[in-house]
Amino acid sequence: MMKKFSAVAAGLLSVAVIGSAIAQESENPAVKARTSIMKLYAFNLGNLGGMAKGEMEYDADAATRAANNLVVLTQIDQSAMWPAGSDNASDPSTRALPAIWENFPDVSAKGQAMAEAAVAMQAAAGQDVDALKAAMGDLGGSCSACHKAYRAPKD
Repeated sequence: MMKKFSAVAAGLLSVAVIGSAIAQESENPAVKARTSIMKLYAFNLGNLGGMAKGEMEYDADAATRAANNLVVLTQIDQSAMWPAGSDNASDPSTRALPAIWENFPDVSAKGQAMAEAAVAMQAAAGQDVDALKAAMGDLGGSCSACHKAYRAPKD
């Protein structure tokens, strides 16, 4: 129980720290909030991906922490972070395409797929590197599915 609480607390603290670090990127608090969450996804996925690719030594505890963080992040209600008019046409600091607001049910389904993949990673991450690798495909694929459809490419 204490480990789970620590993981949740660490995840929430990370959201606060990253959020304050990127405050200059946009004046829209919703954009700042969702950008913070995306950076936390990337940080944790980077650790898991590094282990899966052999770029980092596999560490069961670190993999479990990263997977736990992802589960916590997917449980945050992000609905207020995506108000109409916060796309890249209105705010150049974001890469969110207007199509998000035209296809919100699809975006929500993709978010649910990521949440499910994060739970699967949580179950696999601490087992061994092969289990982590097996779970990585669905997790990375869930991110890519949304980004390919709803995120503008970098300039």
